[in-house]
Amino acid sequence: MSHPFDSPESSALRFATLPPSNDISHHGVQWLLKRNCSVTPGQLLGLFASLSVVSLGIATFFWMQGATLVMPFAWAELIAVGTAFTVYARHARDGEKISLQGGQLVVELETAGRVQRAEFNREWVRVEPKDGDGSLIEVSGQGRSVRVGRHIRPELRPALAREIRFALRGC
Repeated sequence: MSHPFDSPESSALRFATLPPSNDISHHGVQWLLKRNCSVTPGQLLGLFASLSVVSLGIATFFWMQGATLVMPFAWAELIAVGTAFTVYARHARDGEKISLQGGQLVVELETAGRVQRAEFNREWVRVEPKDGDGSLIEVSGQGRSVRVGRHIRPELRPALAREIRFALRGC
């Protein structure tokens, strides 16, 4: 038995997750585009805790030696680093989920914990850009539009747009 991704039709689906039966027209297809984060929010919290212990330990040593201004600067440093880590952690799980199920194309954008959802009728949806354009992909139809592709390299966006169009045709 050959692998389901060996057929010419499925080779056009490079970014998608296919159902077990590999039948796009009846079971749907899904694209999950996530931010590439090398550190999870939990790991970041552990790093911040260890950084805090070391920084405050050193500051306490010098404070006890009579350098009283070290402690306020250590706290200022930890507040600045904590703020930067918080901003990073809020966006670490950002992503885009595009799913084609039956007659609906559903686009869900998650940014800083907020989810924006748009549904399009399969027959009326348009997918842009054209080949060679590195801009975001605009999915539009029925008077509304959503831009996707933030979490994929610009040179790969035309291939993703072609893949979504391919799946919309039911091939």
